Amino acid sequence: MPWYHNIAYFFGGVFLANCLPHFLAGVSGKPFPTPFASPPFKGLSSSAVNVAWGLLNMAIAYLLLVQVGEFDIKSYRNVGISFAGLALMAFQLARSLGRIHSAPP
Repeated sequence: MPWYHNIAYFFGGVFLANCLPHFLAGVSGKPFPTPFASPPFKGLSSSAVNVAWGLLNMAIAYLLLVQVGEFDIKSYRNVGISFAGLALMAFQLARSLGRIHSAPP
C-alpha cells in the first residue's frame, strides 16, 4: 500500500470525528461553533449551518476512506490508522470545546 493511503485514512478518521458533533448538534436544533461563526470557531452557527458542515465533513471522510486505495475494514492497519485520526481529533475537540464551554479539559 502506498504511503499516501495511510495519510488519507488518518485524515478520513479526523473528518469522521469532526462530522459527528456538527451533524448531531444541527439535527438537534442546537447552535454550535463552526469556522463560519463570528468569531470563527468560538461563536455559534445555526443548526442548518452545522448540518451542512457535518455533511461536508462526512463526505470528505467517505472520499478519504472509501475512494482512496482499497480500505479494508478487516485490516488492523487500515482501521488502526483511521482510528488514530479519529481519536486524536476527538480529544482535540473535547479540549477546545471544553475551553469554549468553560469545562476542564
